[in-house]
Amino acid sequence: AAALQQFGDLLASVFSPKTTPKNTSTMALPEENPVYSPFFGVMGAAAAIIFSALGAAYGTAKSGTGIAAMSVMRPELIMKSIIPVVMAGIIAIYGLVVAVLIAGSLDEPSKYPLYKGFIHLGAGLAVGFSGLAAGFAIGIVGDAGVRGTAQQPRLFVGMILILIFAEVLGLYGLIVAIYLYTK
Repeated sequence: AAALQQFGDLLASVFSPKTTPKNTSTMALPEENPVYSPFFGVMGAAAAIIFSALGAAYGTAKSGTGIAAMSVMRPELIMKSIIPVVMAGIIAIYGLVVAVLIAGSLDEPSKYPLYKGFIHLGAGLAVGFSGLAAGFAIGIVGDAGVRGTAQQPRLFVGMILILIFAEVLGLYGLIVAIYLYTK
C-alpha cells in the first residue's frame, strides 16, 4: 500500500503543473482543465468511428467473399445471403453515433475537464473495439454461413442466430459507451 502511494505521488508530480504551493503542508492540485484535455475526447471520437468502421469493413468484405463464391452455385440465394453484409454495416453506425455524441460535447480547454476527456476516450474505445470484434465475428460467420446455406438450406436459421449473437457484441459496446458518455 505504501509503495502504491509512492507510485501515485510520483505520477502526480510528473504530470501535475510545476507550481509552488502556498502552504507547504498541502500539495497543489493538478490543473483541472489543462490545454490538452480535449485531445482525449477527440481520440475517443476517432477511436469510436475508426475501429467500428474497421470491423464493419472486415465483416462486409468477408461476408461478400462468401456471397460471391456461393452465387456461382446458387444465384437465386444472393438476396437471402445479403443479411450478414447488412448486419456488418450496422456495426459502423454504433461507432458513428458515439463519435458524433463525443464530438458534439467537445469544447475549448477551459470548459472541458480532463476527466471528461478520459471518459470520452473510454467510451470511444469501448464501442470501437467491441465493434471491431463484432465485425470480425460477423464476417467469419457470414462467409461460412452463406457457403453452407448454399449446400444445405436448413443451416440458414442457425446462421442468423449466430449472426445475432455476434452483432450483440457491438451493441454491448454501444451501451457501455453511452453509459460512460452520460457520466
